[in-house]
Amino acid sequence: MKLLLLIFGIFVPALSVHAQGNFTITGLVTDLRSGQPLAYCSVALFKALDSVSVNGLLANESGRFVFESVPSGKYYIVAQYIGYSKSVVALPEMSPGKPVVDLPTIVLEPDVRTLQELNVTAERQTVENKIDRQVYRADKFLNSQGGTAIDVLRNTPSVTVNSEGEITLRGSSGFLVLVNGNPVQADAATILNQIPANTIENVEVITSPSARFDPDGKAGIINISTKTAQPGRRSFSAGIMGGLPAVYTYSNLHHPLRFGADATFNARSEKWDFSASANYLRNDIAGRRIGDVHTTIGNVLTTFPSEGERSFIRYNYTARAAVSFTPSSRHVFSAGFYKGFRSQSRRADIVYNNTKTDLLTGKTIGQITYFNSNVAEKSGDIMLGNLDYTHFFANKSALTLSGLFEKADLDGLTTNQNLSLPGRQEILQSSRNPSKNPLNAWRLRADYTLNLGKGKLETGYQFRNQDQKGNFQYLDLDMKSGLFQIVPEFSSNTEVVNHIHSVYSQYAAKSGKLEYIAGFRYEYATRAFTAGSAPVRNLDLSNLFPTLNVQYQFSKSFRAKAGYSKRVQRSTNSELNPFPEREHSETLESGDPNVLPEFIDLSEVGITKDFSKGSVFATVYNQRIKNVVNRVNSVYNDTILNRIYTNAGLATSWGLEAGSTLNIAKWWQFYAGANVYQYRIKGSLFNQDVQVNTASLVYTVNANTTFRISSSFQLQGSYNYLSRRVTAQGEDSRFITPGISARKTFLNGKLAATLQWQNIDLGWLGTNKQQITTSGSDFFTTTNYIQETDIFQLNLVFNLNQTSRKSKLPASEFGEKEF
Repeated sequence: MKLLLLIFGIFVPALSVHAQGNFTITGLVTDLRSGQPLAYCSVALFKALDSVSVNGLLANESGRFVFESVPSGKYYIVAQYIGYSKSVVALPEMSPGKPVVDLPTIVLEPDVRTLQELNVTAERQTVENKIDRQVYRADKFLNSQGGTAIDVLRNTPSVTVNSEGEITLRGSSGFLVLVNGNPVQADAATILNQIPANTIENVEVITSPSARFDPDGKAGIINISTKTAQPGRRSFSAGIMGGLPAVYTYSNLHHPLRFGADATFNARSEKWDFSASANYLRNDIAGRRIGDVHTTIGNVLTTFPSEGERSFIRYNYTARAAVSFTPSSRHVFSAGFYKGFRSQSRRADIVYNNTKTDLLTGKTIGQITYFNSNVAEKSGDIMLGNLDYTHFFANKSALTLSGLFEKADLDGLTTNQNLSLPGRQEILQSSRNPSKNPLNAWRLRADYTLNLGKGKLETGYQFRNQDQKGNFQYLDLDMKSGLFQIVPEFSSNTEVVNHIHSVYSQYAAKSGKLEYIAGFRYEYATRAFTAGSAPVRNLDLSNLFPTLNVQYQFSKSFRAKAGYSKRVQRSTNSELNPFPEREHSETLESGDPNVLPEFIDLSEVGITKDFSKGSVFATVYNQRIKNVVNRVNSVYNDTILNRIYTNAGLATSWGLEAGSTLNIAKWWQFYAGANVYQYRIKGSLFNQDVQVNTASLVYTVNANTTFRISSSFQLQGSYNYLSRRVTAQGEDSRFITPGISARKTFLNGKLAATLQWQNIDLGWLGTNKQQITTSGSDFFTTTNYIQETDIFQLNLVFNLNQTSRKSKLPASEFGEKEF
């Protein structure tokens, strides 16, 4: 009840200030010389008394405009169009008996200074720095074309992707994903692997989110913005991708296949904005795995080195549609729908050589060699939908009501079989591990914005409901009956339910050279977790999340910024599930129902410098993570390790992130980004039995250089490097992926062909390989993942833009900004 009163107190006073007008103003804007209408001309309405802007809009395709619900008073109109002199028109006195004011035609005269046609060619910068984020243009990374959002992200200095596909933002694996500003609760890797790179306009890495964003994600937020049409335009693009036969197959059971196609259609008119896209991508990868594990139980040492195939069969398809309708300048309705499916089958066909040694005598007391076939199939079927309504009031404030739902079916099946050697005829052990982990979530929110003083006040309320159920089974083959039987100690049903109420308020303003955003978000969250027949475990949290971002413009080309935000990383079903899950022959994986959410303090200070041939930015940041969750190992038996998710203590990192875009010459552009940070974990594991105090310096480099050989041909080389890094019980080795892309356009740019050489190795660079090592007092494990190199792909993209009959006229941004 108190929460409802608080919401009532926020919105009712704000809504009470609005008075509805009862006049409608209509008009037409034309060219003075030709008499032709000026489509999408910018028209703004001002009060005559104090020149305060009342409303702004774009004329329609026929040059007509309508202002509705205008209060009585004296006004004037300003009409502007690029290439024309602006026109100021005083409106006649409004008469109560005449609710519709039809203005005489407004004519604009071409500006003689711009009559001569000019062709201006400029290279768009790869990165744009804003007060709380960096914006990366997806089309600048030729090596990502034909791929997914992850292929775009791996080019940014903040994001790294290792050999296992684990994505980290500034060294943290937890971050929130937005698609066109709408949050997604499903696994980040699953959704990012579903979004085709060819449909992405920008990738925004929000490292210091403001209070209006959810505080989820310990490292920040990644927002994927997809392509849209310009006002009055329709566009269509389609692409196909094909991979050449693999250079190296690593004696895998299946040869990798790589092909795909995507299509996007956008249309935008005065009142309607519609977009739709679909894609299919098959992107397999071949590889091998070499590992070694030692365990010690009592006086017996067991070693089981292994080697064999480790390959992936991967495909995904998506469909997306979004529409918005603006019946008048006061109302905007929008809806969106997203459907995506991703499937991954990981095959690990491994030969094990197990040896037991008595440490007291040094004698071998047991030995066996066998073949283990392990296939882990995972799929993610995600459906998203949103419905929004925005009302603009006379004082230019706005109220937005939004609803969003998300449904994700996350299924898995691990098939594990041990066969005798040689011959592989006798089954020594066989198991199946099916799982279902569906997610259902929805949210309702209301946001209100008001121009106040020199800035904007934003406030709102949101309710989130998230329900994720898990069904995990372990089935073992009974050799006598030939039937699979359930093993209760490795099987379970789980459910985690999160209810989150939140209210926020923030104020953003610009005063002279100073720009700032300050706010807070309060959340009351409840978590209920159930595993099997155990009692429900409840966790109630009441937290305040303050945020502050400040930017100061020392000059037109130099600015500095600082930011702070507090965030939370909520526990997943896997991290909470205490029942062991048999991942493969060597491991069981389980969680801890008492795992606490991670709470994070993010701070950063940075500078940006623009110059005639490019720009450079540098940011110093600090992350302090309380209750950091790590996956750690312990010995389950002589040939199986138990992987456990647990709170490992306090993790801190100090880092420097920097990037630069240089236009060295008209034909040569260079981009580089780097991230260097000191990461430390300090705490304890297994009820204080194991103390953790480990640290290392980690750095990443993502760079590319582009050579524009001609107006239709360019060549780009790229390099991604991730240094070695420590974990709670070991370290991961360095990981590199160089590449070269060549792009040629045809048919006046409508058709583009891109040839990619990915993961360049040539047998000596050590590309696409990573060694992961962990150790404890009674175990040691090291695994070397060797994945496919020297991959060749060809992408063809066709773009067709159909514009309105007045599309040759330049478009204006003024009206949209006013609106």
